[in-house]
Amino acid sequence: MPAARRLVTVALAISLIGGAVTALAPAASAAHSYRCTYNITDHNAVVGYSGVNYRTGPGLGYVSKGLLYRGDDLRVYCGKSNWAYTKLIHRSKGGLRAGTLGWIRKDMLLQLAG
Repeated sequence: MPAARRLVTVALAISLIGGAVTALAPAASAAHSYRCTYNITDHNAVVGYSGVNYRTGPGLGYVSKGLLYRGDDLRVYCGKSNWAYTKLIHRSKGGLRAGTLGWIRKDMLLQLAG
């Protein structure tokens, strides 16, 4: 009986943790950075050049998370000056995982689609 009780307790704890994580996770369209100075209606964009830095903030002084390449797909959420805060839709050609959030200069985007 104690083993069965332990198993039920563990199963309950796992389901409660899973529910809390799901409840606290923001929706994709809710992605936003405190560094943004203006909002953009969520839309998709395509990287227009190869070897573009995907940065942690809106400027050359921020660290690069990795490189983006021509054809990588992004979701654009907001911006600051000539920088866009985005999320990778698919794994990038440079190896960054889908869902990675970062900053890219707007002039590096080939296509903006509403």
